[in-house]
Amino acid sequence: RPLPCTAEPSCCWTAARAAPFSSAARATAGKRCPWPNGGGNDSCEYLLSSGRFLGEKVWQPHSCMMHKYKISEAKNCLVDKHIAFIGDSRIRQLFYSFVKIINPQFKEEGNKHGNIPFEDKIAAVKVDFLWHPEVNGSMKQCIKVWTEDSVAKPHVIVAGAATWSIKIHNGSNEALSQYKMNITSIAPLLEKLAKTSDVYWVLQDPVYEDLLSENRKMITNEKIDAYNEAAVSILNSSTRNSKSNVKMFSVSKLIAQETIMESLDGLHLPESSRETSAMILMNVYCNKILKPVDGSCCQPQPPLTLIQKLAACFFTLSIIGYLIFYIIHRNAHRKNKPCTDLESGEEKKNIINTPVSPLEILLQSFCKLGLIMAYFYMCDRANLFMKENKFYTHSTFFIPIIYILVLGVFYNENTKETKVLNREQTDEWKGWMQLVILIYHISGASTFLPVYMHIRVLVAAYLFQTGYGHFSYFWIKGDFGIHRVCQVLFRLNFLVVVLCIVMDRPYQFYYFVPLVTVWFMVIYVTLALWPQIIQKKANGNCFWHFGLLLKLAFLLLCICFLAYSQGAFEKIFSLWPLSKCFELKGNVYEWWFRWRLDRYVVFHGMLFAFIYLALQKRQVLSEGKGEPLFSNKISNFLLFISVVSFLTYSIWASSCKNKAECNELHPSVSVVQILAFILIRNIPGYARSVYSSFFAWFGKISLELFICQYHIWLAADTRGILVLIPGNPMLNIIVSTFIFVCVAHEISQITNDLAQIIIPKDNSSLLKRLACIAAFFCGLLILSSIQDKSRH
Repeated sequence: RPLPCTAEPSCCWTAARAAPFSSAARATAGKRCPWPNGGGNDSCEYLLSSGRFLGEKVWQPHSCMMHKYKISEAKNCLVDKHIAFIGDSRIRQLFYSFVKIINPQFKEEGNKHGNIPFEDKIAAVKVDFLWHPEVNGSMKQCIKVWTEDSVAKPHVIVAGAATWSIKIHNGSNEALSQYKMNITSIAPLLEKLAKTSDVYWVLQDPVYEDLLSENRKMITNEKIDAYNEAAVSILNSSTRNSKSNVKMFSVSKLIAQETIMESLDGLHLPESSRETSAMILMNVYCNKILKPVDGSCCQPQPPLTLIQKLAACFFTLSIIGYLIFYIIHRNAHRKNKPCTDLESGEEKKNIINTPVSPLEILLQSFCKLGLIMAYFYMCDRANLFMKENKFYTHSTFFIPIIYILVLGVFYNENTKETKVLNREQTDEWKGWMQLVILIYHISGASTFLPVYMHIRVLVAAYLFQTGYGHFSYFWIKGDFGIHRVCQVLFRLNFLVVVLCIVMDRPYQFYYFVPLVTVWFMVIYVTLALWPQIIQKKANGNCFWHFGLLLKLAFLLLCICFLAYSQGAFEKIFSLWPLSKCFELKGNVYEWWFRWRLDRYVVFHGMLFAFIYLALQKRQVLSEGKGEPLFSNKISNFLLFISVVSFLTYSIWASSCKNKAECNELHPSVSVVQILAFILIRNIPGYARSVYSSFFAWFGKISLELFICQYHIWLAADTRGILVLIPGNPMLNIIVSTFIFVCVAHEISQITNDLAQIIIPKDNSSLLKRLACIAAFFCGLLILSSIQDKSRH
């Protein structure tokens, strides 16, 4: 039977009065109570009053993210702080769990019915437990001392008691009346302390009545509910304040309802449950101080930077400009409507429809982009929408994988050409890989090492395609013009640059785009430098093939040198202005780690393209429709080797002991599974002749999907999940995914439209645009430097 709630969200808990708890009673926990109104601004109330278990021991507050504090973080937050726990044995349990976050070696020793001090002299952290098992004059006197001006007040006070009053007075109604009187006299003192300190009143957890000893049988859930209701009604009512400053710590009741059955004595919670409550207290106090990325509960909205304000002004002006342009164009269109020829009775047009002007496309694109960026900001910066932690289970990862696999196989079409890695096939490859990576991110599957290693191969496969695709283009076309370079750089970086400005994030934060950008420039420089060797030139003289191999060998030598010389790598990318692009948290280590993790795979892609195109030119391959790539014997042999290699890699990835060991070998062995997949996909003629249009559609917007997920599908910089619809995870995922995919597709269209205008084919016009772009980035660097100085 759920206890009725008052208007305050802090009372939103449900106690099952029957013992033992029924599953129905536990299932109703919190459902009858209205959640606090608003969005992320109420996340402290959510954290203190509501939530659910993900799995067995992972606590998820209602629509906000809880950070798991490490020892160093806890000490950093609580330096020079005094925390006081005052109450009975349950509060003593909470005290021990809180102290163990700071010092895990602290033992639960000392007088159980006495005060227990703790102090970390290095961090200057002081935590005290004061034994006051009843709300009486003794507790009142202890609290009253802190209200005096001459006495140093604790920064945090955690209080609560009731079970001793029930036990000593055998659950009498007179004891409840006395409890109400005592807490009424203490309430003004707590209110006064709450003006300068954080004060929390811990509501009493339910008991498991079947396990209670004979001298505790009078402590029933019905009595606990009555005492809690009294505490809530008295502490939440004040004639001077519209709302009490004393915070109700009621979430422990929800935790206890699920875990009290594991109690040893029916009264005290198991250790895992009180650790959760202690971590909640740490989040309530420390999140606003340390601002952890994956701890959105109790965090204030970050202030707008100067660059963000300027970006908002620009997009606002773009929207206004487009609306003015649209109104003028519409009025002009009305004036030029077809008119009727009175003599013939036929309509004739006064003018011919003119093509859309570049200015209109520009304004329209920036107008749409401005609205989309406003949505990005609201989702992941404005605390308008809420966020939740990820929680990995095998079903949350593998079941969606099966769904998309079925859809991908169902939507299949014939390819326009049957060459190895043709356009439809590479789009398909990018599409299914991107969908798998998205499921990997939202399910939190990085905690499962075999999945992590296979996802690393997918990222490597993207870079393999970068090496293969750009090498093939330069080798066949021989186009090393500036227009081609600018087109590629614009398409890769446009969205990321806009997000860096709007979301106030460094360029390196979106690590994949810097990675493919740098590798594109490496490929370009390698092939464009003298002597320029292209297929047309090499066909006339085989010596040029040897020259190209020398270039590739020199590139491999440079890669090996930078991979094993971290100092040289960091010196290069720590130079200004490169440092502004590749630094993350003040250093370039993250960039070095990301680059080193897949350091050989682009080279492998270039080498594969060279070998494949050479074999194709010499007509060694059979790429006709339905034909196997080689003779039957060779094809069967290569297929067998490919399948064995593919499975061998999977077995190795599943047997890795830790990420460090796997990551060390990954750069050298990831190409095995990539090449195995390419051969399996292309050797059979029938497999090369069809492709999945479903996957190919996603492949065309794979870059936008990868980048957009950071802020409008995931949240808190990919650490959590965006919550558009609280309380219904499945519906939330469906709605947020639909919006996310639509936005990614629209941004892809906007990028293509702007690329045609901003990067013209005429070299003189292009140079002028490049000068403007260079001036823009110079201004951005200056503003960024000003911001950094103001922050420091």
